[in-house]
Amino acid sequence: MEWICYIIMLVVPYLLGGINTSIIVTKLRTGKDIRTMGSGNAGLTNTLRTQGKAIAGIVLLGDVAKAVLSVIIIRLSFLYIGGIDTMDLSLGMNWVGYMAVLMVVVGHVFPVYYNFKGGKGVLAAISAIFTLDWRSAVILLSIFIILVAITRYVSLGSCIASSCFFITALVFTYFIDKDPSGIVNSILGGLTAALIVFMHRGNIQRLLNHTEKKLGEKAKS
Repeated sequence: MEWICYIIMLVVPYLLGGINTSIIVTKLRTGKDIRTMGSGNAGLTNTLRTQGKAIAGIVLLGDVAKAVLSVIIIRLSFLYIGGIDTMDLSLGMNWVGYMAVLMVVVGHVFPVYYNFKGGKGVLAAISAIFTLDWRSAVILLSIFIILVAITRYVSLGSCIASSCFFITALVFTYFIDKDPSGIVNSILGGLTAALIVFMHRGNIQRLLNHTEKKLGEKAKS
């Protein structure tokens, strides 16, 4: 029955990640597609700029919920279907949680429900990481907050904080926890970070051109 767990590990986070609250709520509220508004990104920042704080709050809750559920469902599936406690580091199965993080971000970025065009995965990623390892999440979130507070560029904070995920995964799981799957965790963290940075390629170009909007600047709706 263990093979069923691996299928669930890949499919469930992807499908949950693909449920885009930004697209759903904006469509219900305005009848429009958030991907045709503002920056064109179906994520929290663009929702805040084009729809306001209340709608952005709903998107925040939605993205957090789907990411947290993804990690929890995968861990419970392995525990109750496969008889494997993935949180028991001696088993070397902690990588399953990191795969769930990667897959929920893939689902958010390339949702099958919306022609594979979704958001950039930052909020989904940090929410899943908090469920997985609060130590990494606190560090990454702190880096993000500090950079955004100093520069007012959400995209810059997102890219740099995400890029540090493979480092925190390596330090905490491999060096501190002595997790047998520590190297794999770091690789999966690196793949997650690479995907998020790739999705910010347009923002990176605008940062280089000094045309990127800062936090608080309104976008056309």
